[in-house]
Amino acid sequence: MPKQKTHSGCKKRFRLTASGQVKFARPGKGHFLTKKSQSVKKKLRKGSYISGKNTQNIKTLLAK
Repeated sequence: MPKQKTHSGCKKRFRLTASGQVKFARPGKGHFLTKKSQSVKKKLRKGSYISGKNTQNIKTLLAK
């Protein structure tokens, strides 16, 4: 049976940590930043971790 290929979109958006968590950058930081308040932009700087069943789905797409 052939190996599963890594999903190109996922490998650009998600990273796996050493403990196995899936890390991602918050969306909404690309453009239209003049409309957003300073506090919103500050919150968008921090990354976050995916939890629950979604973690397993993304690990499958990353072929891990």
